[in-house]
Amino acid sequence: MKINTVKQNNIEIAVISSSELLIKDVQSALDFMATVQYETGCDRIILNKSAICEDFFHLSTKLAGEILQKFINYHVKIAIVGDFSVYSSKSLKDFIYESNKGKDIFFFSDEKQAIEKLSLV
Repeated sequence: MKINTVKQNNIEIAVISSSELLIKDVQSALDFMATVQYETGCDRIILNKSAICEDFFHLSTKLAGEILQKFINYHVKIAIVGDFSVYSSKSLKDFIYESNKGKDIFFFSDEKQAIEKLSLV
């Protein structure tokens, strides 16, 4: 896992790149969050969707809800970046749409959009 930080609008954002799965379950999500906060002090994170297990994107597993609730509980904002058009699930599309209207969890196609949003909220 490689961590870079970017600063925009006086807000620091951790941008994570990894070739391995970082989030596989609730515990790995908590460990990931703690590591990023410890190493950077950032409470805003950008992560590529390829670092998250596929079960996360199948809402019937309830994994996304359990993991994202932890981010909200610990006041960490996250933007997941990637191509979400590969999923045909209407419920996932609705979930992404509703998340993007909120203040804590976002799904974007590119890092630039994620940085812009996380530096505002």
